[in-house]
Amino acid sequence: MARSAPVDRRLIIARSATASQLADQVDEAVSLVSYHLRKLAEHGLIEEAETQSADGRERWWQPASDGISIRDEDFRDAPEKAAAHTAASRLFFEQRADMYRRYLDERPHWGDAWTTASDSAEWLLRLTADELSELSKEMYALVRKYEERGRAADASGDTEGRENVAVHTYGFPFRF
Repeated sequence: MARSAPVDRRLIIARSATASQLADQVDEAVSLVSYHLRKLAEHGLIEEAETQSADGRERWWQPASDGISIRDEDFRDAPEKAAAHTAASRLFFEQRADMYRRYLDERPHWGDAWTTASDSAEWLLRLTADELSELSKEMYALVRKYEERGRAADASGDTEGRENVAVHTYGFPFRF
């Protein structure tokens, strides 16, 4: 799975899939992908989905939410959860960095429209914790608006020119 999108990202894009379908996409054993999916479900990141085929033996999965978001308050009640929070945050950051590195390597193949539309930006702001929280909520709402627009277009058959797009945000305090 080193150079392909992780199973959880593939599932978010597909909206629902079986372990077999995902295993084909990431070139891994169905048993390994199935195990990974069960672990994601144990932690509430994915959930069982309505069966989408006549084969009742297939177990379908779907994301438990519209994206991947790790919030500190979900991990505060136990030290082992804090360590898991840090480990998961680092893993997701590395996966996101790998996605962006891959885009940079492949950028010449995307064409002018996509390379012009792509963005890499950094803002260094002076905010309170409440203002950062408000900013995050507003950014989430904006991204959800575009996600809904894309899903509606896909559902109506308007897929011309549409690609999967990753939007990564990090908002955190720092000192020099």
